[in-house]
Amino acid sequence: MNILILGSGGREHSLAWAIKQNPKCDRLICAPGNAGMAAIAECADLNILDGGSVATFAEENAVDFVVIGPEAPLAAGVADRLRDAGILCFGPSAAAAQLEASKAFTKDICDACGAPTARYARFTEAAPAKAYIRAQGAPIVVKADGLAAGKGVIVAMDEEQALAAIDDMFGGEFGAAGTEVVIEEFMEGEEASFFILSDGENVLPIGTAQDHKRVGDGDTGPNTGGMGAYSPAPVMTDAVTQKALDEIVKPTVAEMARRGMPYQGVLYAGFMIKDGQPRLVEYNARFGDPECQVLMMRLGAQVLDLLLACAQGTLDQAQVNWADDHAITVVMAARGYPGTYAKGSVIGGLDTLPEDSGNMVFHAGTKETDGKITANGGRVLNVTARGGSLQEARDRAYAMAEAIDWPEGFYRNDIGWRALS
Repeated sequence: MNILILGSGGREHSLAWAIKQNPKCDRLICAPGNAGMAAIAECADLNILDGGSVATFAEENAVDFVVIGPEAPLAAGVADRLRDAGILCFGPSAAAAQLEASKAFTKDICDACGAPTARYARFTEAAPAKAYIRAQGAPIVVKADGLAAGKGVIVAMDEEQALAAIDDMFGGEFGAAGTEVVIEEFMEGEEASFFILSDGENVLPIGTAQDHKRVGDGDTGPNTGGMGAYSPAPVMTDAVTQKALDEIVKPTVAEMARRGMPYQGVLYAGFMIKDGQPRLVEYNARFGDPECQVLMMRLGAQVLDLLLACAQGTLDQAQVNWADDHAITVVMAARGYPGTYAKGSVIGGLDTLPEDSGNMVFHAGTKETDGKITANGGRVLNVTARGGSLQEARDRAYAMAEAIDWPEGFYRNDIGWRALS
């Protein structure tokens, strides 16, 4: 098969790495890709938000299957355009991708199907939103309704912070994403991520993970796109997983089908778990980043078969073969992230590190300049390892991170602390 992966981050590099191992993959193209992906695939300069351009490229290059990585092309309807052109693709329609693209839409779905989630209210003006915050008190959660690159959620521990978030959102800090705001109750518990494939009717769980959103050790500092992750998530016990499927995921998929917008793709559900009861925090319409990296490390070549079954509507015939192992990824970011950071610094030592089924450095914000790998983003590398235990995987990942020569970068030193403690 000729396969095209859309995206340029660590998520897409890990997808490419896993798919490349499957003998069904004859030719692999990544658009636009990054320096790491260029080592295992062809990279194409393509506007991945333009569905027409993507479809034309796929037709000209005899692409059999397109895997859409990021959320923006999904919200832009690229999957719809590909399906209209008769091209097999992995990723939900623009209508179904509203589960990520609109917090308010997701709340409506939860209300309709009875899925447990946080109490909430919706606002399109600042004054009533502020009045609601003052009436509810803090802590409280303020969310921009639309896509904000993972940064449109403010967990406000005091009223002043919540009110400032309202000013920022309605003041245009998140662009169109902030024209409507959802304010939620603060949910206590332990957060975990659950990944499920859906072909519109059938669902297949493919793994759990836990992310580390805060920039600093001990979960301190501002939220980021994610500073590391591990899989599996111990808090997602068999009982909790079954509750999540029966009470949240399956009702959601059924409600989407009932509304004429069947969900086909990966459904990434974030849960807050307290006393064995999961409540939905949010849905994402794509794999998490960096959670995808640990899932791909554990799943390997079978990922292509699973994605194909999802796209072809045959998930009821598919199964996941899990090894009894653990994986962890440590994000190396440019100093200053998630604020202002510099690009262009040279990263050394990568060529000395192992690249195999148990150890990989997935590239995110990198590019090749004059034969050298340079930083080209905020989150730059995902140092990823597997092990028979989480501690073993963690030790391997941090040994690799320490061997990378990049003074302009930094990473958290406590990824996996919650499970190991």
